[in-house]
Parts: sequence; C-alpha cells; structure tokens
Amino acid sequence: MSFEVPGLHVMFGGTYDPIHNGHLRVAVELRETLEAQLSGTAQVHLVPCHVPPHRANPGASARQRCEMLALAIDGEMRLEVDPREIERPEPSWSVDTLAQMREEIGDDAPLAMTVGTDSFMAIDRWHRWREILELAHIIVVQRPGYRVGPGTEAEHLLSTRRAERAGALTEKRAGRILPLTLSLLDISATDIRARVASGRSPRYLVPDAVWRYICDHSLYTKQ
Repeated sequence: MSFEVPGLHVMFGGTYDPIHNGHLRVAVELRETLEAQLSGTAQVHLVPCHVPPHRANPGASARQRCEMLALAIDGEMRLEVDPREIERPEPSWSVDTLAQMREEIGDDAPLAMTVGTDSFMAIDRWHRWREILELAHIIVVQRPGYRVGPGTEAEHLLSTRRAERAGALTEKRAGRILPLTLSLLDISATDIRARVASGRSPRYLVPDAVWRYICDHSLYTKQ
C-alpha cells in the first residue's frame, strides 16, 4: 500500500457493519482536531475488521463493508479505506495491523490508533498491548459515562504518558496517550441492523449512498 507523507497516520478501526454517520462524524472531527494542532496533515485510515476476535461475525461480508465505507467517504480529504485486515484470514488483532503499518511508513514516522474510553479502560486485557505502545500512540476519544478508574493500568498509563496536545504526537514515533473530546452521535450499527430487519428505515443515520447499497444488496433483512 502506498502512503502520502502526512504529519501523522491514524488507524481508526471498527467492524463498520454498516458504517454510519456516528463513525463518520468522529473520523472527520478527529482529522480536523489533529490538523488544527499539527504542523502537517493527518491521514485517517478506516480499517474494517475482518474476523472480530471478541464478537459474532458481521452481517455483511468484508467486501461489502469495504464497499460501503468507500461510498461513505467518497470525496472526503485524508480519510481512506484501508483493507489490510480483510486481506488477512486470521483474527484482526490491532497489534498486527499497527506492526504492518509501522513497517510501511518507517521507524521514525509518527503513528497512532484511536479507541474509545470504554476500550482503553481495559487496555491491560488487549492482545499484546505493551507492543502497541512501542508501535504507536493511542488517541482516546472520551465517551460519556466512562471514566478511567484509579489504580488501574489505564490510569497509570494516562498519568505517565499523557499528551496535552495533538502536536506532541509528532515529536515521538509512539508511546504517548492523547485524550480527545469529539462529537459522539448516539447511533449504533446494532440498531441500524435491527431497523432494517424490522422493515424500518435507517435513513439519516447512514449516508444515502450506504442506505441504497443496503437496499440493493438486501443486507440485514434477517437477524
């Protein structure tokens, strides 16, 4: 995979089953917020998970989820569909994806992955989590109702590795943690699939191009 040379590469993974406006709003604000504080640009890689290790198989195929992603971000600067995980048959561990990205962009270029507060709270249960901090920074998108508890590994990491501004992520290749507050729309892919299965419309929860794709391919009509 070829890369431009932005100030920061950011992995934004998810099942995207389907991609919806909540995902897209976070991706756009993530790029804009980072670039407002960086000396360069931020390239956001939307990485659809192929074989989720912690949940049931998706309702749409890997190819269909990639195609919906491509429709959703068409024309949006510095957001790109990154299909590397769906091209691997094994479970989609973030550490493997980051290792591959690190190999491609080089040892010195800054790299980050984005997670929600709920996921970050359980960082010490992530697969090979210590290696992730050697490969990349972590951007923690604050989620209402979730708080990193005292005495936890997550709290220790925040206190020792916290970045106060996005620009700090370009000063090192990896290892810092940046909390960010972005607009979080109360939309869930689970709810969208349930709406479609019950004959209700998810329009305005997903881009129109994605809704047309769901209809054209009869996706999610059975749970």
